[in-house]
Amino acid sequence: MAGCSGEKDEPATPPAVPMQQDVGQGEGRLDLVVWAGYAENGSNDRRVDWVTPFTRATGCRVETKVADTSDSMVALMKTGRYDGVSASGDATLRLIYGGTVAPVNTGLLSGYDDIAKFLKNQPYNSVKGQMYGVPHGYGANMLMYRTDKLQQRPTSWSVVWDKNSPAAGHVVAYDSPIYIADAALYLKTHRPELKIDDVYALDQKQFDAAIALLKQQRPNVNQYWANYLDELQSFKSADNYAGTAWQMTANLALAQKSPVATTIPAEGATGWSDTWMISSKAQHPHCMYKWMSWITQPRVQAQVAQWFGEAPANPKACAYTAKGFCATYHVGDPAFYERLAFWRTPVKDCGDDRGSKCIDYSKWAQAWTQIKG
Repeated sequence: MAGCSGEKDEPATPPAVPMQQDVGQGEGRLDLVVWAGYAENGSNDRRVDWVTPFTRATGCRVETKVADTSDSMVALMKTGRYDGVSASGDATLRLIYGGTVAPVNTGLLSGYDDIAKFLKNQPYNSVKGQMYGVPHGYGANMLMYRTDKLQQRPTSWSVVWDKNSPAAGHVVAYDSPIYIADAALYLKTHRPELKIDDVYALDQKQFDAAIALLKQQRPNVNQYWANYLDELQSFKSADNYAGTAWQMTANLALAQKSPVATTIPAEGATGWSDTWMISSKAQHPHCMYKWMSWITQPRVQAQVAQWFGEAPANPKACAYTAKGFCATYHVGDPAFYERLAFWRTPVKDCGDDRGSKCIDYSKWAQAWTQIKG
């Protein structure tokens, strides 16, 4: 999907798109672009269903299109055929500045005040104080490793970046241009002379250093993964020793008796926070607003978080999760998430006194294709 990711220069402000002023009778249908596991209707597991109750309550029948990458989500939303999307931070600004999504009137959403404050008005889901969605769930891109292959708990991401790492030849990396930020995060600590502050706002020198590190890493990478199930299988078979993973992947591996553990190394980590956004061309806007209110209710948040494996944006969900679940995902622990750099679409505007000298996402996508070869 790299060909779909090239963007024109972002304007200084998003295009003027009208914002919904009321929520009335639903239109009877809702078309969503989603990550797998975000809109379960019982077809995968009859015990896992928060879509059917939504339809009963609102009359909005839900149709979903599962996307496997953020680039795919952007391309699908550009068609105008969908009412909303569960976008990650590496897609959100592309959708906002492209005029593909509309600003969200949070006053129309029930329970919006219950959403964790540190997820609101962030650079990846808002512009100049205007929210463009409602936070859904979030998590860390953790370091996962096999404890039988690495006897000592890694304290640094050097285990995936050093040429002579004990994991050399068995490193796993996330298959996306946004992974360039992981290289920048490592360089932020280990190459202070580069003066990297924001890993998503890299000038040419900083960007070139990150690309060089990724090219150095390439021979040691055994697998680039986009589908977490592929990574899970490789860790189970001991093809992978260490690399970027989600907590849900670790949970599944442990449940299947694989000797793995996770950690956030000294350098910190990147992370993701997903946002429900409404299309600027939504044919069923009232149903979409009803969905955004529904999906952030505590009970529903608990269902989604446990099924998908993420922290719920609404901490009240913890009253309905299994014992220890919210502790595992560090819900209510802002200090943990302050160590994360949540995904954000790279744009030319550095956001500081460097001006428009930063490398935008289209260049990240081109470089990523070259790195993988």
